[in-house]
Amino acid sequence: MALVFRSIDEEQPGPKLAELFAEYWPAYRKWWAQEGYSARPTYRECLRALERHMPEILPLYEQVVELVGGSDSQARFLSFYCPPKYLSGCSQAIWRGKTPILVRNYDYHPRTFDAALLKTRWDRRGVIGMSDGVLGLLDGINDAGLTVSLTFGGRPEVGDGFGVPLILRYVLQTCQTTVEAVDCLCRIPCHMSYNVTVLDAKYNHSTVYVAPDRHPQISDLPVATNHQGHVEWSQHARFTATVERERFLLNRLNHHPESEQRFIDAFLRPPLYSTAFKSGFGTLYTAAYRPAKRQLELLWPGASWNFSFDSFSESERSIWLPEQELL
Repeated sequence: MALVFRSIDEEQPGPKLAELFAEYWPAYRKWWAQEGYSARPTYRECLRALERHMPEILPLYEQVVELVGGSDSQARFLSFYCPPKYLSGCSQAIWRGKTPILVRNYDYHPRTFDAALLKTRWDRRGVIGMSDGVLGLLDGINDAGLTVSLTFGGRPEVGDGFGVPLILRYVLQTCQTTVEAVDCLCRIPCHMSYNVTVLDAKYNHSTVYVAPDRHPQISDLPVATNHQGHVEWSQHARFTATVERERFLLNRLNHHPESEQRFIDAFLRPPLYSTAFKSGFGTLYTAAYRPAKRQLELLWPGASWNFSFDSFSESERSIWLPEQELL
């Protein structure tokens, strides 16, 4: 199976963003309404939550809602407030060499993935990131060099809060440093447990363990897989090998110091690289972010794609996934 990745450059919300949303809206709507429309918050509840927790991006939210059609269900979906639960795998780590970088694998099912890298300049803030639900981001970097990335936190609890991709978008739109980002991550409610790793242009880093049912925890560990300090959901931990991946990365960082490229290459091989697409945990891409240079690189076995704020071209890449592992 070929997965087509796109790079899209559009400074302000416009026809390119609207086209991307229209392409995926049937799938978005099916997922969002899987428990019925009444299971999701009303538009008024969504709006009040945004006003309370992320007022700075409210004008942007309203602009995008109108751009894509302005229906009630679209507005509620784009708020990312109390969405259905969803799980992923993922590994991420900070290589602490002369110029630290953030490297991550995103593990998920290819049929529920935007496969679009967006370069935007909303509210005068440049951001490049991997799209999720058009407004949200799975990882990204802004023009101040702040970089963020997420992994699932390995806990089944669900509560009132926002889907973490919108929180990442908010962080990159409003913050410049790790300290500022950590403050946002600690005050904005998240509907499930996630580990958000932050690295800024001065190489300050933190990982915030967010959860819907307890206070956020802050870790200085340079590695995040799919648990928060210790395993709390053993079945998921065994299925995703979260402990084994964490140990592997810590061993590479602490006991076998190596070059930047060798560390990145480790993400393209087991145990970090996964082909479990039929179970929803295959590695869809690897990303390496270089905050001091405002650059990122997308990688797959045998292929790579480079971007920066100074050099970003719109294009497409077809990446072949092992068909025997797909549904």
